[in-house]
Amino acid sequence: MYNSKITGLGYYVPDNIVTNDDLSKLMDTTDEWIQERTGIKERRWIKEGSDDSSAVMGAKAAKIAIERAGLTKDDIDFIVFATLSPDYYFPGCGVQIQDLLDMDTVGALDVRNQCSGFIYALSTADQFIKTGMYKNILIIGSEYHSNGLDKTTRGRGVTVIFGDGAGACVLSRSEDNSRGILSSHLHSEGKYADKLTVASPSIGNWVPAIIASNGEDISYFPYMDGTFVFKNAVVRFSEVIMEGLMTNGLNKEDIDLLIPHQANLRIAQFIQKKFGLRDDQVFNNIMKYGNTTAASVIIALTEAWEEGKVKDDDLIVLAAFGSGFTWGSVIIKW
Repeated sequence: MYNSKITGLGYYVPDNIVTNDDLSKLMDTTDEWIQERTGIKERRWIKEGSDDSSAVMGAKAAKIAIERAGLTKDDIDFIVFATLSPDYYFPGCGVQIQDLLDMDTVGALDVRNQCSGFIYALSTADQFIKTGMYKNILIIGSEYHSNGLDKTTRGRGVTVIFGDGAGACVLSRSEDNSRGILSSHLHSEGKYADKLTVASPSIGNWVPAIIASNGEDISYFPYMDGTFVFKNAVVRFSEVIMEGLMTNGLNKEDIDLLIPHQANLRIAQFIQKKFGLRDDQVFNNIMKYGNTTAASVIIALTEAWEEGKVKDDDLIVLAAFGSGFTWGSVIIKW
């Protein structure tokens, strides 16, 4: 069986910076209120009139990742695209990447696992490569949240958290079994699906019904039971990280760098304290970008690599928890 390793990384975020003070002009909130609860100082939102979208941002990040992998678009055998904010209800963004990058008619798979989307996408691509089906897979996490948020005081508990952006990586076949992806671990608990959700439009509650409600039905805006999600996140994060370490005969002391999904800085700090990790062993960038959902882990991994914090032979742990509930981890020997 082959092994798989990340050979190229890239990310793209819109130029438009939205600070907490900017949000205070739209809703009843303050910089202090947002930072205290989330650790976020600013986020990127696509500016009105921009051509950016989930697919377009994904393509921009993908071009960087492919170039850094020393490959061309013609070397890519398969596409896996993770997002909760696709350009269309259907088809998914994967096929748009095939078109935007002018690729051959390679397969394209879309992953709808929200905050854990990139972890699921990376795990899926890993299996394709390890079984020998594909050699180079393009994996993208991209989100365009800002156009679907309730930018009033009513929606502030969710709206202040989310940002736009995309990250991408190339996963390639390797015959070196001592390095690359060691294992991945995926879980779900659907009974809590209604705790973090966008309920409509759905086939059961389609657009005409929402319009007919005369503004009473706002189920098209995200809903989150923040306290409940936080309590579950800290438990599941810890479990799935330990699962990954134990599977590989490793201990928490072996971690060189933990890159958690950037959901809330307080969650990341809780996990850091529980595992006894130093500040330089955990990478966070939620302060700058907010929660970019399926894009957050890959944007953070790319930034950490660019800053020289991901080095050869390092043990890198990726972990995420989110809507579904779904959660997972990936253990990598770089």
